[in-house]
Amino acid sequence: MQATVATFSPSTRSGTVLLDDGTRMTFDADAFDHSGLRMLRLGQRVVMRVVDGRVTAINHIALPLN
Repeated sequence: MQATVATFSPSTRSGTVLLDDGTRMTFDADAFDHSGLRMLRLGQRVVMRVVDGRVTAINHIALPLN
């Protein structure tokens, strides 16, 4: 699933994304830590894995989900 970063806090490593239909979803530090990235920027496109309505992994759109 793809989305756009709406908010990101480097201190908590969590934030929110907007799906293409406008739905806002949150992600926590565990999902971000799966990426190996050091930060996300607002407006950045990402790919994510969602299980039971929860973001479990998030990464830059050009990189694979682990």
